[in-house]
Amino acid sequence: MIHRMFSVRMWAPVGFLTSLAYCVHQRRAARAEPRRADSPHPVDRSLLELKMVQVVFRHGARSPLKPLPQEQAEWNLQLLEVPPQTQFDYTVTNLAGGPKPHSPFDSQYHETKLKGGMFAGQLTNMGMQQMFALGERLRKNYVEDIPFLSPTFNSLEVFVRSTNIYRNLESTRCLLAGLFQCQKEGPIIIHADEASSEVLYPNYQNCWSLRERTRGRRQAASLQPGISEDLQKVKEGMGITSNDGVDFLSLFDNMAAEQVHSLPSCPTLKTFARIIEQRAVDTALYVMHGEDRENLQMAVGPLLHIPGTPPGKTRKLYLYAAHDVTLIPLLITLGIFDHKWPPFAVDLTMELYQHRESKEWFVQLYYRGEEQVPKGCPDRLCPLDKFLNTISVYTLSPEKYHTLCSQVQVMELGNGE
Repeated sequence: MIHRMFSVRMWAPVGFLTSLAYCVHQRRAARAEPRRADSPHPVDRSLLELKMVQVVFRHGARSPLKPLPQEQAEWNLQLLEVPPQTQFDYTVTNLAGGPKPHSPFDSQYHETKLKGGMFAGQLTNMGMQQMFALGERLRKNYVEDIPFLSPTFNSLEVFVRSTNIYRNLESTRCLLAGLFQCQKEGPIIIHADEASSEVLYPNYQNCWSLRERTRGRRQAASLQPGISEDLQKVKEGMGITSNDGVDFLSLFDNMAAEQVHSLPSCPTLKTFARIIEQRAVDTALYVMHGEDRENLQMAVGPLLHIPGTPPGKTRKLYLYAAHDVTLIPLLITLGIFDHKWPPFAVDLTMELYQHRESKEWFVQLYYRGEEQVPKGCPDRLCPLDKFLNTISVYTLSPEKYHTLCSQVQVMELGNGE
């Protein structure tokens, strides 16, 4: 069943590094040229030409995914008012350009109504403003400071990919509105995949192998030394009983949402804010087995995969609307995770440059707008070869990923379970 579901997939750009394939092809053709990357002298940045930008970002601020017992914050419907400057029409299609897929997550979120009237996981006007501001920053970087992109949206320059969740689609709309100041040539198409085969987040619900690897680990994390004692302190301070399913992930989710919206919050959450965030990170790392290579492969390997993208398909800008659970393993594979929870509207940006004389390729990474030195790279400006060599140990082809995802189910069916 799952194998059949995955077997017929039309090509569409998916991975964070997908569109590097064309540049890799050109790089190979230029290997006979002098390799400036191996030179002991610094690279002359004035001779670098920006060729491509890719941005993976988290959606803007939203309501909590699950309310806490004894919680006091009110999520009023006024928080959903759309800022006029963010209005920008778009269309959602599947990866093959067909009708928009069904979104089971949005249906699930609508089953949880919060105090004040909002549903769980809804993008707020604060989140919309955050995304618009991110778009404005990208405009300053790539339209105003460097004339890299056209000031008006053009689908020949920009490819847009999002998870099929409404807050992400709307976050993308707001980012594009800020980036292009609501100016466009032709329609804006946001590509989304079916939930059953989505790879822009670790697909625990539909990848049986991932489910098996993490089975019971969220609950077990709350029993680990240090985490268990801290969780008990926080829950006692909030008057929460010990057997209600509350853990540091749900505590942090509510705390972060309340803080960014300046909503009245439980005093205990404020008192233990630093501990709650750190233990939420500890919990997430425990659930996903930390830096285990195979688990990172299953979490973001397909996202990093580089298939043979036709040269005519490359764009100048690739936008990927993802989630915090996407960014954490992605940052770990790149060696730049700061052990802080990725905030709302955060971006991981990769710039690809080519040296005008040597024709050598270089990558530069930014996280939260700050330059980063990826693992295996000698400097912030990283030779593409070194960058790809480091990332290659985590990449996973879609075919192998789907095979691994279905193996557990095949085994269970074989056992008659």
